[in-house]
Amino acid sequence: MNKRHLLRALALAASSLWLAGTASAQDFPPKKPVTLVVGFAAGGAADAAARLIAKKLGENIGQSVVVDNKGGAGGNIAHQFVANAAPDGSVLLFGSVGPLTIAPHLMKLPYDPFKDLAPVSGGVNFPNVLVVHKAAGAKTLAEFIQLSKRKPGSVDFASTGAGSASHLAGELFNQRAGVDMTHVPYKGGAPALQDLLGERITSYFAAPPTAMPHVETGKLIPLATTGLTRPAYLPNIPTVAESGFPGFEALNWYAFVAPGKTPAPLLDRWNAEIVKVLNDAGVKEALTKHGLTPQPTTRAELTAFMKKESNQWAAIIKERKLTAD
Repeated sequence: MNKRHLLRALALAASSLWLAGTASAQDFPPKKPVTLVVGFAAGGAADAAARLIAKKLGENIGQSVVVDNKGGAGGNIAHQFVANAAPDGSVLLFGSVGPLTIAPHLMKLPYDPFKDLAPVSGGVNFPNVLVVHKAAGAKTLAEFIQLSKRKPGSVDFASTGAGSASHLAGELFNQRAGVDMTHVPYKGGAPALQDLLGERITSYFAAPPTAMPHVETGKLIPLATTGLTRPAYLPNIPTVAESGFPGFEALNWYAFVAPGKTPAPLLDRWNAEIVKVLNDAGVKEALTKHGLTPQPTTRAELTAFMKKESNQWAAIIKERKLTAD
């Protein structure tokens, strides 16, 4: 073989290897197990929604999708894990409002949500519901505010971690109501709720799916929801906005993202599959029963939404001079 033929053979071999690598990187569904990472402990709203969606997703693609709970640091541990994961389409994250659009303005993170994570599709959204244990001494939002003002600093509120949606809902309430509740962060909704039921904390801006069963048994008292309007599944609970604080809104949401360097064709395929699941009648009904509103989007729509949310919370954090401490 002369030099010319040798160079040509080497070029063809290199091209074949590149094409094979590209095809392998864009296999769908991935040949390796698929993992959906959740940044909070099992038993909370994020976990419930993720497992419901993962089950249907697995059925549709013919391969199981395993939910992996990596709680801690308000969800940031899970987000960092996925930011560093292999960008081969085998790892997705049920990302949340806190780590994606709030935490970056509160603390120095080892990842950039807009560079190290790639938007795939919206997931679900819902308002939080402010609940207190029955011994707290408040049955209405007005009574709760009076209690907080009467004993400054003695009333506390739980959250799923510093920089989480429930944290910022509480801080926004502090600002608008002129109170000074103490923030108590947890690793997820389940442990926060456990301490509330045990009367070790006073209040919690909780996800409706986890709080309402205990409201129905009389163990917790609902004071208000954090959306602009009353959700259809909680028609008898007033909003903070209608209770004397017009414009108050602090929605909780989850969205699907992937490692930042995941190839666009894989992101597009996952978007199509996730949107299909979120539009499924059975899934929509199940999510709605849990108090969750499906929010399927295009990748571009999710990017725009995240930027809008990030700007909004950045302004509030700056105004309140909040830190992660």
